Amino acid sequence: MNNFTHLLRVRYSECDAQKIVFNGKYAEFVDIAATEYSRAVWGSYNDVLAMGVDSQVVNLNISWKSPSTFDDVLAIEVITGKVGNSSYTFEFEIRNYETGISVASAEVVYVMVDAAEYTKLPIPDDLRQKLEQGAPGVIVNHAGVDISQVN
Repeated sequence: MNNFTHLLRVRYSECDAQKIVFNGKYAEFVDIAATEYSRAVWGSYNDVLAMGVDSQVVNLNISWKSPSTFDDVLAIEVITGKVGNSSYTFEFEIRNYETGISVASAEVVYVMVDAAEYTKLPIPDDLRQKLEQGAPGVIVNHAGVDISQVN
């Protein structure tokens, strides 16, 4: 896993009547992975807020490819996509950790805003630089799996 990767285990409550992950839960999975990616890139969310900036989601797209079910471990890879003047994009690839089968892909567009006024701001240069670097090789393991064999 060369990209930032967030591992999570599907909980029973995230499944629908067909016993597969409910489609709306993928937005939550993406949000959790985005939060962890942001933490790996920028550090604490509170430190970013202390700079007087925040981000808001302006677009979320998810494309499903195969189902996942209770107790599956999902590997969510995240990279920084396009970085504009005030907006930036995170791209996600969600795979079954054990089989490698692609489950879904997603893209989220954020706009940097003033933390007090919620008006659009240019991305500060130091945050832009960190966004462009990303967090390659970082693994956040919320699934509790043994990652010692990961190459």
